[in-house]
Amino acid sequence: MSRQPLNLALRFLLEIAASVAIGYWGWHQAEGPLRYAPAILLPLTAAALWGTFRVPGDPSASGDAPVAVPGVVRLGFELALFAFAVWGLSREGAPILALFLAGTVLVHYVVSYDRILWLLKQG
Repeated sequence: MSRQPLNLALRFLLEIAASVAIGYWGWHQAEGPLRYAPAILLPLTAAALWGTFRVPGDPSASGDAPVAVPGVVRLGFELALFAFAVWGLSREGAPILALFLAGTVLVHYVVSYDRILWLLKQG
């Protein structure tokens, strides 16, 4: 499986963008000072889950797997997280950003076809 530095950098930026989008959605779910809780806690929760549920040996993530999951579960989780971020942006009135994020995620996964195939083979 190739480790293309630019694609790994794009993946990292997509993870950051998804966290920001989730926080943005969270910010709009409450009023006043209560806005801070979902705006901070939702991205932190997503990041914790992202880093915890891994496929052992995944070279795009140092190979560590605090909680080992099958590849298809990991792939589904990644897609669900990005889909939630896109939905959150769209729901909160940022459809152009949502489309840009969705398109960039799609390009990333097309370029990462070797990783997707590897994930699907991991039981």
